Amino acid sequence: MNLADLHRRLIAAARACPPSDRVPYAFERRIMARLPHSSAPGLWAGCARLLWRAATPCVALALLLGAWTWSSGAWHETLEPLEAELEAAVYAAADAEGDGW
Repeated sequence: MNLADLHRRLIAAARACPPSDRVPYAFERRIMARLPHSSAPGLWAGCARLLWRAATPCVALALLLGAWTWSSGAWHETLEPLEAELEAAVYAAADAEGDGW
């Protein structure tokens, strides 16, 4: 479609419907009365906005580091010693016979 023709048609349609001269009673007073009551964003809103903006890079960094760890295969080598260490920590309380409350 020709943009110049579309622009000409839209301008002609806008000129065919002029705006109304009728304004509601005390319209400007009502608007001016509401201006002081409008609340500006507070400190918490600014902090929340900054945290939401920081969330995307943090998630991206976590995904990249997770993929790097997964691809390196280092977690496969440390899985068995961690299981043994966890088992020793869980059974340490049951093996302690000298503790009396």
